[in-house]
This record gives sequence, structure tokens and C-alpha cells, in this order.
Amino acid sequence: VQLQASGGGLVQAGGPLRLSCAASGRTFSYHIMGWFREAPGKGRESVAAVSRTGRNTYYSDSVKDRFTISRDNTKNTVFLQMNSLKPEDTAIYYCAADTGPWIPGDIATESHYEYWGQGTQVTVSA
Repeated sequence: VQLQASGGGLVQAGGPLRLSCAASGRTFSYHIMGWFREAPGKGRESVAAVSRTGRNTYYSDSVKDRFTISRDNTKNTVFLQMNSLKPEDTAIYYCAADTGPWIPGDIATESHYEYWGQGTQVTVSA
């Protein structure tokens, strides 16, 4: 599967932004989908993940209650709605896909994911 992330940009602190990740192929619904981010000088960290049906979700503590991950399997797309953005949310955001099982903890690790998109820059100004 190939992934194409979009929707990044410059936004003021407190504002919203919605990221999208479009997947090619007919097996999108077979994949767990995740969002990661990488800030300057820092390693890549997990942000959120969603199960194949959308029933289960995971959020890192830093974005919980502000970000919402969702998916539309009819459109082969996963979304990340980001509200109440903070300057520390500034990073390149990547979407990722995996065909493995939904294992809490494991789904927040980079090594769990087989496929990665190219990233989209999100910049939050103070």
C-alpha cells in the first residue's frame, strides 16, 4: 500500500488543523493506521492509531483530548483532526499502515508499521 499525507500548514496556537492520509490499493481496510510525528532534533513519536474498523483508537498522552483519529474505509483515507494546537505540536507528521494485530503498546512503536507516507509539515505559531 502507498500512503500520501496532506493537510499540513501554518496555524496559530489554539487553532485547528485536519490531516488526511490517502492510501492506494484495495486492502486499506486490512490495515491498522497510525500517525507519528517528528519534531526538529527529536525522534519520531507516536501520536495516534486506529484499528481496521475504527472501533479502537489510541492516543499519546500529549495529544489526548485534543486530537481525534478516524478513518473512512470507503475512501481509503485516515484523518487526524487536531484541535487546540500548541507550538510543541510543530513537527512533520507521518501516516503509517500495518497488517499486524492490534496490540496496545505495540501499535505505538515505529517497528510495528510496514508502510509509511512521505510526511506533511505542521507548524504552530505562538
